[in-house]
Amino acid sequence: MDLTSLADFNAVALHGGFGPASRALDRPKATLSRRVAELEDDLGVRLIERGARRLRLTEEGLALHERTRGLMTEIQEAGEAVASRAPVPRGRLRISAPIVFAHVVLCRIAARFALAYPQVELEVIAEDRLADPVEDGYDLVIRIDPRPDAQLVGRRILSDERFVVAAPGMSIPSASAMSTSEADALQVPAVMFAAAPPGALWNMRTDAGEVRVIQPMPVLRMSSLLMVREAVLQGVGAALLPRLLVEQDVRAGRLVCWGTATGAPVEVWALYSSRRLLSAKVRAFMDMLKPDTVMV
Repeated sequence: MDLTSLADFNAVALHGGFGPASRALDRPKATLSRRVAELEDDLGVRLIERGARRLRLTEEGLALHERTRGLMTEIQEAGEAVASRAPVPRGRLRISAPIVFAHVVLCRIAARFALAYPQVELEVIAEDRLADPVEDGYDLVIRIDPRPDAQLVGRRILSDERFVVAAPGMSIPSASAMSTSEADALQVPAVMFAAAPPGALWNMRTDAGEVRVIQPMPVLRMSSLLMVREAVLQGVGAALLPRLLVEQDVRAGRLVCWGTATGAPVEVWALYSSRRLLSAKVRAFMDMLKPDTVMV
């Protein structure tokens, strides 16, 4: 029995189809289909019933999957254990990161990593969805304020905060105009992130240390924080944006910071599956994700 074909069959069974398995493994769907067909020919039984809309394991396919998926995991872990002791990081390294963090911070670190470790094929995917390291085939995922998850381990790489910012041409509310009460919150035109809850108020602390309340009045909603920033630069309205995204604009005078959002700081974590040993390539990349390197 060919182990590669068996591994491909188990991947198709685990992910529920050739398409999902193809995306998770980043391998052509046609290749997976051919490998499974070869395994069926080798065993002389049908393992998968291929319907127009759904894929179903046969009785033989279900039995094979149940008896071999644990063995294939052990083989993979054994290979990763050997790779983790390799002195030189090598192989493919796939990372998922939120769009803003990937564009503002991770691109610089990825470039340095690629120069330092040419034997590693690094792939960074910028996406705001909650990627799963195992299901989606990632070695490392970057998450913002992640919930506790027993399946993931890692460490915090950055603490950030959010600024209320606007273009210099937009009048800055005076301290007397801004209220300390939610009932009398000052209304200002705002560019909103589409994922922000409707009706939320901005509680911010000014440079003088006073807490003020603003009621954003949406004039534009955008699905990307990068798009929100661009609209604010054009003077459309104020916005609540991550410091790492707008700090350079504030320093350069392109934007004005009205205050810093109150509450706990935003935490950025680098996480990987607790079911896998930390490989040399992941360890090397984690070493580059230190506060002095990720800060803008």
